[in-house]
Amino acid sequence: MNLKFWKKGTPQGPGPGEAGWEQSLLERVVTDSLREQKRSRRWGILFKLLTFTYLFILLGALWQDKLVDRLTPAEKHTAVIDIKGVIAAGTQAGAEDVIDALDKAYEDGNTKGIILRINSPGGSPVQAGQINDEVRRLREKHPAIPVHAVVSDLCASGGYYVAVAAEAIHVDKASLIGSIGVRIDAFGFQQAIEELGIERRLLTAGANKGILDPFSPMPETQKIFLQSQLDQLHQQFIAVVKAGRGDKLKGGEELFSGLFWNGQDSLELGLADQLGSTESVARDVIGAEKMVEFTAKKDLFERLANRMGTAMVNSFLELAGGAYPMAR
Repeated sequence: MNLKFWKKGTPQGPGPGEAGWEQSLLERVVTDSLREQKRSRRWGILFKLLTFTYLFILLGALWQDKLVDRLTPAEKHTAVIDIKGVIAAGTQAGAEDVIDALDKAYEDGNTKGIILRINSPGGSPVQAGQINDEVRRLREKHPAIPVHAVVSDLCASGGYYVAVAAEAIHVDKASLIGSIGVRIDAFGFQQAIEELGIERRLLTAGANKGILDPFSPMPETQKIFLQSQLDQLHQQFIAVVKAGRGDKLKGGEELFSGLFWNGQDSLELGLADQLGSTESVARDVIGAEKMVEFTAKKDLFERLANRMGTAMVNSFLELAGGAYPMAR
């Protein structure tokens, strides 16, 4: 029986039963063990290098903006702040982030003017109101630094609530602007659960604590109450618009009916002042063609997570055979 305990290609020593074969086998086992340890160390060094490279990239991304700011020569610029998406607490278009961006823009000694670049369907009247109040306060405090609102695709409801605080509103001829109104959305499923034989068991302490419960009928008194609240918020909205636009408004009560208009019509109604884009307003109106972003940015890990998520979605769409259609 010829047993082989060594790898192919390894110089053969004495075979089993021959003189010195035990020592030869031990030497080969030790040699292979040392070779395996070297290989493990190489892989360990490689993984450590990759880890340090990853950390270096993270730190570079973290300090990228500050480094660019330090190396960029100081010159007069237009500060740009995006108000994009639904205006709500905790979002990039929320009052906290927008007001923080406004403060930083005004604190920058090279800011010649500020552009609020708005693309929003609206949102919380509280958040929009806080931004409106702060813009007007800062305009009074810094009269030499104008604030202009530039509408891209949409400036409706709460988005317009913010826009009227600016010195002027600039739109594209195809932008949609207006929708001055307030709404509450809800559904009623009480008939559906009755047909399914489901009994709704709701216990409350307070006669109106279950208001807007989708599985309970709504009494007329609650409808009247909710409508009164909406009407009050609507009047607050109208007062803010009139205070911001003043004599520029040319339309009647239909302006406050919840309708919206394209950019061209909004000029005739006094909802907007002139046609323009972010670039043209910075160049021709403010007089500082260079634009600097002051929009509050997500932290590094949120940005990395979003990029990873986007990459995964794109890969899925490619595997699925094409792009997913978007609603317009």
